[in-house]
Amino acid sequence: MTEEINKCIEVLEKGGLILYPTDTVWGIGCDATNEEAVKKVYTLKERDDSKALICLVGNDAMLEKHIEKVPELAYDIIDLATKPTTIIYDRPRGIAKNLVASDNTLAIRVATDKFCQYLIGKFKKPIVSTSANISGNPTPKSFQNIDDAILKGVDYVVNLHREKQNSSSSSIIRLSNDNSVKIIRE
Repeated sequence: MTEEINKCIEVLEKGGLILYPTDTVWGIGCDATNEEAVKKVYTLKERDDSKALICLVGNDAMLEKHIEKVPELAYDIIDLATKPTTIIYDRPRGIAKNLVASDNTLAIRVATDKFCQYLIGKFKKPIVSTSANISGNPTPKSFQNIDDAILKGVDYVVNLHREKQNSSSSSIIRLSNDNSVKIIRE
């Protein structure tokens, strides 16, 4: 696993794209602080950049570094969630501008997968995590279902967990600083 992490970091540091297994589905990733790298993700997915992407952090400390004020309720949701849960937060900071939604929010998930935690921990920055599909096409449930255009469009494909069938995408919850909660995707 160490060799895979090192190869990913080499690509991420150069503004490249990786294809990697996450705690949900296979994801296209890049340095979430690099606008040019984020632009490459939108281009590869053929996705309008007005549609926000999810970003992974390795722990609560990294979450707090990139969100102006994390509502207390977020920690309960993260701790009590029975499946990977992405939370949309108000007022992100230190993130590529083209990753932030027009209403100044950002969808972040604290990674629970060991590979992702180690990768993000060693990279020391959040990583974009968006499903490995062309926009509008179904999310691939396994590595074998990933479109050739995606495989050829990234700079590095992680050589781990390729046989694993993925469960489903994460739950998405919108959590405002006024503590209002809205479930976007169960």
